[in-house]
Amino acid sequence: MNNFSKLGFILAALGSSIGLGHIWRFPYMAGTSGGGGFVLLFLVLALTVGLAMLIAEMVIGQSTQTDVASAFEQLSPQRSKKWKCAGLVLFTGPLILSFYAIVLGWVFYYLVGVSFSLPADIHASKQILLDLEDSLGKQVAGLSVTLFLTAWIVSRGVRDGIEKLNFVLMPLLFIIFFGLLFYASTQPSFKQAVNFMFGVRLADINHKVLMNALGQVFFALSIGIGINISYASSTDPKQNLLQSAFWVVVPGIVISLVAGLMIFTFVFEYGDSPTEGAGLIFVSLPVVFYKMGWIGSVVFILFLCALAFAGITSTIALLEPPVQYLIDHDYSRPKATWLTTLAIYILGVILVFSLNKIYKPHLSIFHRNLFDLADFFTTSVLMPLGGLVSVLFVGWVIDREKLHQITSHFLSDGLFAFWLFLVRYIAPLVILVIWAVKIMQG
Repeated sequence: MNNFSKLGFILAALGSSIGLGHIWRFPYMAGTSGGGGFVLLFLVLALTVGLAMLIAEMVIGQSTQTDVASAFEQLSPQRSKKWKCAGLVLFTGPLILSFYAIVLGWVFYYLVGVSFSLPADIHASKQILLDLEDSLGKQVAGLSVTLFLTAWIVSRGVRDGIEKLNFVLMPLLFIIFFGLLFYASTQPSFKQAVNFMFGVRLADINHKVLMNALGQVFFALSIGIGINISYASSTDPKQNLLQSAFWVVVPGIVISLVAGLMIFTFVFEYGDSPTEGAGLIFVSLPVVFYKMGWIGSVVFILFLCALAFAGITSTIALLEPPVQYLIDHDYSRPKATWLTTLAIYILGVILVFSLNKIYKPHLSIFHRNLFDLADFFTTSVLMPLGGLVSVLFVGWVIDREKLHQITSHFLSDGLFAFWLFLVRYIAPLVILVIWAVKIMQG
């Protein structure tokens, strides 16, 4: 079987988690959640519950060495066919990819079409994004480039495609980000950014901030999509999953913090607000970098390159689970890859049309266009459902002694008991709370 090397598996899993969630979502969530309190909660939750959930999903894949659907069936008591239905989580990734690829297409557009002529004010910046959302040609072109690159890499296989790309892009991503962090540290507002990110103000911590931190952990670690199960099925059966999970979680946290420090430094330096929300990257930052002069274009290009690198490693991870499923059902990797990509591309084009002001009224349900509906349904319904199924399956369905034996090569008796407690009781509670809040908010 064409498996990952030990380092290749870590880099691939890291690449799947370090995407728009760490670099785009984390800064704006921290900004709208008051900074320090949110960051503290995110760190604690990521290193406890997040780590436990990540290991649980990896265990399913590593112990079976098969696709997501078959893995649940193999580990269930008497190999119950009904647990194969849990493999439906592998459809969540392609649904997410259908709109994620559109947003990554925006990154490519900004890299080519905006970074050399940055907008001078917020009004002009908002207009650029609105014009992009309304342009069928530009968005379909961005979608096409993203999915073609993704499919080409996945079609080359685990070692020759996914692993090789992550060996190149992950180090480049860290080099660019730490270079930008060094530049940010020379700015007068760097201390203000540090205080905002790490100054814990107890009055700012409330139930909303807690929910945001929980949601960010879930989103950042790609829980509930089948990615971690799929990647772990292509690694050494005796690889230390505790170490692997640790090396996925910690660098992801580091990138999130670096992104926040860098962005907030520039935002504070040029008099903008850190509470701009989801528009921070595509609306506020271009104006901030415009105020920096020519150096702003250079910094913005480097930032977008890093964002593109992180995004493409995530799109690859989203495509791999359904491709692996088809391979295990007698499809060749190229055929499985391009057929799956074609289906995602057709759905993506429909979502692009739903953003256009002419077609939006005809492609909306419950007062939401299909793009927003796909985003809500996958991140608020399917991802929590998939995560809940995984932790309940590992915690309660797999026999305790069998699970202990499966994990004995990387968990001592004490660590196993603590991990199982988190998986059985804390993780399901966390997921149910997130799920309930997201549904009510939606």
